[in-house]
Amino acid sequence: MTLEALAARFQALAGWRRRLSLMGLGIVAASALPPTHVLPVLLIAFPAMAWSLDAATTRRAAFGAGFWWSTGWFAVGLYWISNALLVDAIRFGWMIPFAVFGLSSLLAAFNGLATLAVHLMRLGRIARIPALAAALTLSEWQRSWVMTGLPWNPVGSVWDVSLPVLQFGALGGIWGLSLLTYLVVLAPALLSAPGNRRTVAALTLGLPAALWIGGTLRLAQNPEATVPEIRLRLVQAAVPQANKWRDDQREAHLRDHIALSRGSGFEAISVMIWPETAVSYFLDLDRLHRQMVAAAVPPGGLLLTGAPRITPRGVEPFQIWNSLMAVTGSAEIAAIYDKVHLVPFGEYVPMRAILPIDKITHGSTDFSAGPGPVTLDLPGIPPLAPLICYEAIFPGAFIARDQPRPGWIVNVTNDGWFGLSSGPHQHLAAARMRSIEEGLPQARAANTGISAVIDPVGRLTALLPTGRAGRP
Repeated sequence: MTLEALAARFQALAGWRRRLSLMGLGIVAASALPPTHVLPVLLIAFPAMAWSLDAATTRRAAFGAGFWWSTGWFAVGLYWISNALLVDAIRFGWMIPFAVFGLSSLLAAFNGLATLAVHLMRLGRIARIPALAAALTLSEWQRSWVMTGLPWNPVGSVWDVSLPVLQFGALGGIWGLSLLTYLVVLAPALLSAPGNRRTVAALTLGLPAALWIGGTLRLAQNPEATVPEIRLRLVQAAVPQANKWRDDQREAHLRDHIALSRGSGFEAISVMIWPETAVSYFLDLDRLHRQMVAAAVPPGGLLLTGAPRITPRGVEPFQIWNSLMAVTGSAEIAAIYDKVHLVPFGEYVPMRAILPIDKITHGSTDFSAGPGPVTLDLPGIPPLAPLICYEAIFPGAFIARDQPRPGWIVNVTNDGWFGLSSGPHQHLAAARMRSIEEGLPQARAANTGISAVIDPVGRLTALLPTGRAGRP
């Protein structure tokens, strides 16, 4: 069957067959995301969206071209959310259909509006391709801030398999890389009509080749570099999420982190880094456990750890924060960063007055957001930009522009919620892109993985995969 015939047959679909076909193609396209990276499927799946848009005769059909396709894409890209809800299945398992399919539909609506906007422009066949690429990129950008934002799996992240291509992120950021990716994968839609082969070849073959060549040259000009006077140790204790907050195991988890920290070469370490909420005690108010933690502080160095923080007893209103704390060898808190971008329904419940549900994380009190991005300037190490958990998925949102530029990024996270799924791989891909965009190295400590050290151009210079306890 020729491509022209295939396009015609697809455009002839109507009703539930059209909707189901679009959703199925979005599902197949999601196999291009980390960690599977089956990129060739995009060259069929995305043109089908464009063909469906070409055939749309009503605004509803034009909206549906982007909406139904993207519902499949997001459902597969976000299926790992069900693992988080199954940690306490009795309380939260019922939310799985609403969380996975409801959220996927909400995010898909952005792309539905993008295809509708292109439909309303009444452009010619060739002009429609760059217009659709721009509209879908704008949709991704909007998803990064509307209703607090969730820019998970931008289409540019499919290139996580190719470090040279990712280098364009240093120039155009993830949105620029997504725009070029949309041009590449939508261009084959033009083959359904004669006379467009050169245009398609230039976009689908020439553009990725140019990106790869430019990125390879950039990598050659930026060899791996280390800071000899700074030695890091990242600890990944692999504490199962179901056991993390059990009162009879919390101190044992703390001792596991200490034991992993105090291994061979401990005395030469400058900075020890533990994951998000590695310490499940209110460390700033708990001298006893702070002294225990101090045993893991290298001589003359610091320990950076995630820990919850609360207002002191008697202070109103009562608040709790998800924090990163710097602990000294004398068991003092040298600095604190409070997480700014909280996870809706995970760390707080939006519209709590009308939604009678609990947040998913431990405890009944909603977390409070910190005041904003900071640069932590600590003795003996370069100033750093702290990131907690999914703050790493938001481009440009973590650099304090009114403070001295940081020399590196510290990302602490607990991906134990994701289980053995695509979630940790996609989370790491987002963090990696932040290093490329900002030109900053990154130390990433994850409770159950994937912990990594990332250089300023995105090389993974050290890594410990999911489910393993140890040090990368």
